[in-house]
Amino acid sequence: MYAALPTAALRSEFNAHDADSICLQNSLLEFRRCINDSERLAFRMKTLELLPPAETMYRALMKRDTSFEGIFYIGVRTTGIFCRPTCSAKKPARENVDFFATSSDALENGYRPCLRCHPLDPNARPPKLIERLRAEVERAPGGRLTDKELAALSIDPSTARRQFKRHYGMTFQAYHRARRMGLALNQVRKGDRVDQARNGSGFESESGFRDAFTRIFGESPTNAKTHAPLFAERIDSPLGPMIAVADDQGLRLLEFIDRRATESELSILRKRLCTNVVPGKHRNLETVRSQLRDYFAGKKLVFEVPLAPVGSPFQLRAWKILQSIPVGETRSYSWMAKRLGDENARRAVGRANGTNMICIIIPCHRVIRADGTLCGYGGGLWRKKWLLDHERRYARGRKASSDQ
Repeated sequence: MYAALPTAALRSEFNAHDADSICLQNSLLEFRRCINDSERLAFRMKTLELLPPAETMYRALMKRDTSFEGIFYIGVRTTGIFCRPTCSAKKPARENVDFFATSSDALENGYRPCLRCHPLDPNARPPKLIERLRAEVERAPGGRLTDKELAALSIDPSTARRQFKRHYGMTFQAYHRARRMGLALNQVRKGDRVDQARNGSGFESESGFRDAFTRIFGESPTNAKTHAPLFAERIDSPLGPMIAVADDQGLRLLEFIDRRATESELSILRKRLCTNVVPGKHRNLETVRSQLRDYFAGKKLVFEVPLAPVGSPFQLRAWKILQSIPVGETRSYSWMAKRLGDENARRAVGRANGTNMICIIIPCHRVIRADGTLCGYGGGLWRKKWLLDHERRYARGRKASSDQ
């Protein structure tokens, strides 16, 4: 959920002044992270632009051409494994290969690292703790390893977070979450049989796959086809992979997959709508995919997909106000509170923005502090800054065109 105020603050009793103080502290921390995150994003986008043609990469793979080492990675659909181009394993058929610019892209698409060529560690063997943690993940890739369970394994949770962050640029929980979401979103397709979906997914048994699927989407893959479900689909974006959920009523959810709250939001949708969520195609998802492509390309930043958010009357009113904020502009929490009829309701506004499940399209990123500084965003402050800068460039371009 896209929290306009920090989660810890929303769960305690505090006044608006306290909220601003907490926001300022968090903003300073997020600003430092923003620089590194923005550099990584720019590098990733540049790498995607420079990715060689698919046939060139496949020829390099077949020849184990060392000159392509680090240029691309390959994912083998039949095994669910991703490798370096020089891997000594048996070469897959062309139709069974996906190409990725980075190892993170492969991981987020549901592939697990090859144990032969070690694509996550091309230059050096990872620390023993990381090797052990990755082995624990692969024993149950669809599950979770809580801090308490890590402690039971004599592993300090904070040490695990630091070592993963230092070695891979992501925390251990982010790594495990990427494996879990990637498997569920990419191994099951509408109409697939359960055993076909499980094949190569990294699960030791069919029951293990079913358990992981049910944990995320609420129904086993077999039962999920007997109802009229909500359909979920992965959508790639310059800011990272996203998940969209829709039905005949409209779009229900649009979130970044790496967000900690995404799975709990799926659970909220299932319970409130008394249905299940299953990966599959839907016309509203196709519309979202197309319009997001135009949004990120700067062609058209206004969305026309039908929306069907799930929330209380107050939340729905708040989200409607968010949609009234023009592209390229921002508003304060106080402004929203006044529009809702209570200028002292900034805390309630923050909570309502924080429970918005349809990011970008219901633009909670356009709400900032009254002094003009950024504060609080569940997808990361660096994403909020990117979105605002992107929209401002678009708005300036349109104004310049109209003035000519």
